[in-house]
Amino acid sequence: MRDQVHGERVVVLALDGVYPFELGIPSRILGAADGRYEVLTCSVDGRPVHSNADFTIGVQHGPQILATADTVVVASIAPPYIPTELSAEVADALALIRPDARIVSICTAAFVLAAAGLLDGRRATTHWQTTEALRRRYPLVDLDPDVLFVQDGRILTSAGAAAGVDVCLHIVRTDHGSELANAVARRCVVPPFRDGGQAQYIEQPVPDSGAASTAATRAWALEHLAEPLTLTDLAGHARMSLRTFARRFHDEVGLSPGRWLIQQRVARARHLLESSDLSVDRIAGQVGFATGTSLRQHLHAAIGVSPQAYRRTFHRAGQ
Repeated sequence: MRDQVHGERVVVLALDGVYPFELGIPSRILGAADGRYEVLTCSVDGRPVHSNADFTIGVQHGPQILATADTVVVASIAPPYIPTELSAEVADALALIRPDARIVSICTAAFVLAAAGLLDGRRATTHWQTTEALRRRYPLVDLDPDVLFVQDGRILTSAGAAAGVDVCLHIVRTDHGSELANAVARRCVVPPFRDGGQAQYIEQPVPDSGAASTAATRAWALEHLAEPLTLTDLAGHARMSLRTFARRFHDEVGLSPGRWLIQQRVARARHLLESSDLSVDRIAGQVGFATGTSLRQHLHAAIGVSPQAYRRTFHRAGQ
């Protein structure tokens, strides 16, 4: 449903118990993408919805507009409102979504998608506090509680609250490249990409007051990505033992140092594929992969395409 005036149509579905903050994320993030998206909001009956705050929210549209959406976002709802099964109104509204439309859940809205059977056999995530409840209720969902968001085909699910920002930036990045996603992030004063997963936000015992952080070492590593960094190098920079560094790094970031380095190298490679004419082998060397073959393997594992295909789609996409 694209047109030259409005771009892709995104329809946000607001249900009773909606969190106002999460409801506003798609409009704020996607609405800052230079007119590439038209963001509209609806309810299952066109009437105002009760929020989890002390006010109701009026919407401009009824469920019929879902049939026109290229992307549907279901905003998160407070736990007392999470359904054990879909009401007829919600089921009828979801049935209006086109088979080829992208569907996104923010936080606890994953329960709505799961109840509709949309997550059966798919990787998905939700807020870390509700992962066990979702796993018990919907055992066919391949739940990953450690990530900020998951894309499995046309279905995207995100973790709690601000992870809705991450998944919306991912949509911009996937559709239009990193330059536009970075510009949107700057306009909204949010990081364009958050490393790690939910593990860094799960409640844990407060560390000793003298415990050192790995933040400075992460910053140092980003300045030296082209070098063959090892765990020994990182631990040495942090002045920690290998075991202490690896444990503290995972506690803070939610990833092992090795996985984090690969993630950062792939992100840097994507930027260079978009913004430069360097060969794949040259880019591999600049981001710390030993060969162009290694870059191809890691890029394909991360986003499912080759460097050449990625460059054809996004090279100087923001210009």
